[in-house]
Amino acid sequence: MSSTSSLLFQTGPVTIALAVLSVAATAAFGFLAWRRSGGRRSIALLELLRLGLVIAAAILFNQPEWIEEFRPDSKPTVAVLWDDSVSMQTRDVVAADRPGQPATRAESIESLTDAQFWSDLTSQYNVVLTPFSSATGQTSSDLHAPLADAVTQHDQLRAVVLVSDGDWNAGAPPVDAATRLRLRETPVFTIPIGSPTRLPDVELVSLDAPTFGIAGKQVRIPITIDSSLPQDYLASVQLKTSSGQTIDKQVRIGAMSRSTDTIVWKPEQTGDYTLTVTIPDHGDEQILTNNQASAPIAIREEKLRVLVVESYPRWEYRYLRNALSRDPGVEVSCLLFHPGLTKQGGGNADYIKEFPSGLDELAQFDVVFLGDVGCSADQLTTEQCRLIKGLVEHQASGLVVMPGWQGRQISLLDTELADLYPVQLDPTQPDGWGSRTPNHFQLTETGRRSLLTKLADTRDENAEIWAGLPGFQWYAPVLRARPGSEVLCVHESASNQYGRLPLLATRTFGAGKVLFMGTDGAWRWRKGVEDKYHYRFWGQVVRWMAYQRNMARGETMRLYYSPDQPQLRQTLTINANVMDNSGEPLAEGEVVARITAPSGKAKTVRFQSTGGEWGAFSGRFTSAEPGKHQVTLSAKQTGAVLEASFYVQGDLAEKIGQPARIEVLEEIARVSRGKTIAIDKAEDAIRRLTALPEPPPTIRRLQLWSNPLVAAAIVTLLGVFWVLRKAVGLI
Repeated sequence: MSSTSSLLFQTGPVTIALAVLSVAATAAFGFLAWRRSGGRRSIALLELLRLGLVIAAAILFNQPEWIEEFRPDSKPTVAVLWDDSVSMQTRDVVAADRPGQPATRAESIESLTDAQFWSDLTSQYNVVLTPFSSATGQTSSDLHAPLADAVTQHDQLRAVVLVSDGDWNAGAPPVDAATRLRLRETPVFTIPIGSPTRLPDVELVSLDAPTFGIAGKQVRIPITIDSSLPQDYLASVQLKTSSGQTIDKQVRIGAMSRSTDTIVWKPEQTGDYTLTVTIPDHGDEQILTNNQASAPIAIREEKLRVLVVESYPRWEYRYLRNALSRDPGVEVSCLLFHPGLTKQGGGNADYIKEFPSGLDELAQFDVVFLGDVGCSADQLTTEQCRLIKGLVEHQASGLVVMPGWQGRQISLLDTELADLYPVQLDPTQPDGWGSRTPNHFQLTETGRRSLLTKLADTRDENAEIWAGLPGFQWYAPVLRARPGSEVLCVHESASNQYGRLPLLATRTFGAGKVLFMGTDGAWRWRKGVEDKYHYRFWGQVVRWMAYQRNMARGETMRLYYSPDQPQLRQTLTINANVMDNSGEPLAEGEVVARITAPSGKAKTVRFQSTGGEWGAFSGRFTSAEPGKHQVTLSAKQTGAVLEASFYVQGDLAEKIGQPARIEVLEEIARVSRGKTIAIDKAEDAIRRLTALPEPPPTIRRLQLWSNPLVAAAIVTLLGVFWVLRKAVGLI
């Protein structure tokens, strides 16, 4: 790098003339002073020092600057950045010579990624071609990072050429990097590629298959289809299982909108299956790679164990017991604390004589129903309440609380079970509230989406069913929902200062779930339809609450996770229950899970003990890829190994088929004072780069008139001058 130096004064001729006069006057007066002293040498030296100080002051008064210009000896750099992300595989570029055969965006820029295209610039610039997508590969686009990196990686960056579809979904806004380039006088020439409008397409957006199903029972598989076609049409959507079974369903796909539907499949045998849904190709669509999606599902034999604890055999209890007893997938045990009986229990095989003693017996139950029972000498004990809490918190069991008009559950608020309630009860009104006329539930927005309240396949039909259900004439003394709870149904009219009274609410506690049913009138839902809604509701409740607990089970290990349908980049809480070889809960140990993503990348998660009494361990994992993840859980102390899997919902941030964002590239060019150039006129970029003026030299200015070292030197010389005056006897 070569450099030149010069001294520049910032003032005009008048100021310079005044400075010259000052120096001349000082010289004249100094000469006269020397003559009057008789030509003494000391006076001559003193006056010469005075003259030097005045000359220095005169120079500084004209604001001198020492300027150095540095010019590089090598050629400046032009960085050509081209997009290499997934969205560049979108086939939406129609060339003039091939009007009926659109090419992909990546194919359309192949010539620009060849160094030969930019060969005309090599005599003037050093051309560097760099592909980009994001730090995580091709799964997303980051336009900010390559622009910002170009500044730091190239010292003599003269201009940037950005070839992209403008689809950025990661990193900082690219306009921030464009602003930095503008400050450096480095323009960005953008070359957009792709269609700014979406091509005719039908896309299978989501396949929300449940993680597992039950052999012999129907599985509902919701699908979502997005169409950009200008007209509705009827499509025969096909569901195919890995066993070869196929199901066809006619689905009406709406024009320029999203359509949802449900495919029903009834698996007959247990095992791990892969479900594949395919939408037939439409004659007008141009993207055929997004018409299919797959998801895994495990089909099991179901045998859920349910414990129902009640005091008085009210109608709600009787019909609930019948519903659970007749469900082939449920094994129910009932414990009745009837005040009129001399001993606990009941009259048939469904009844047990006493509450399960100890952890081993209680831990067998997946769901516990607590009716109108309390904590007293003839009902539940404080220790039994503690065990129920631990069963929910550490073993992922479900708890359903169903208070009654006798108000016995109010006494449970003085036990450890109080922490589990989704609602706050009014202890001053233990008997609840009754009315002569029936009242009704009203679904909340959360309730409209919940699986628990789904009594029909569509939202509108489900809302109509809930509105028409027979009413109830008693409800619990509810004040409000507790923080963290989800309210599914409220009273249609009753309210207080907190709003409408919640009557059906859920919450997660530890690893398990809790459901609060605030009325005892669900048995009335059988009116006119028999078991249709009553059995379906309680069957959904039991399976929803036992779902996590039965995700994966071995002889001495159980694994479950939350949320049960994890989304991409969402953190999962993975829980495990581990028993030692004797069957006792493992209090302390080294429990490790090795999780393998669909790409083959593996990560080890080490678990921490969260409940030694229950053998509970917990770890956390954040998913970075969608799809099926394999889990191998092992315990060093027992040598046990459990194989399981979970499916991460969601799509990669970068998608094929989305419109190009031309406006993003136009903004980058405008902010950096560059230019947006069409792909068919890419040669114009070479002409504009050639016409760019030579980069201005790097200038370093040293302002002598305000430099602290110069000021210090002047002050020092003034001190010397004053001392010399005193030395020669002038003071």
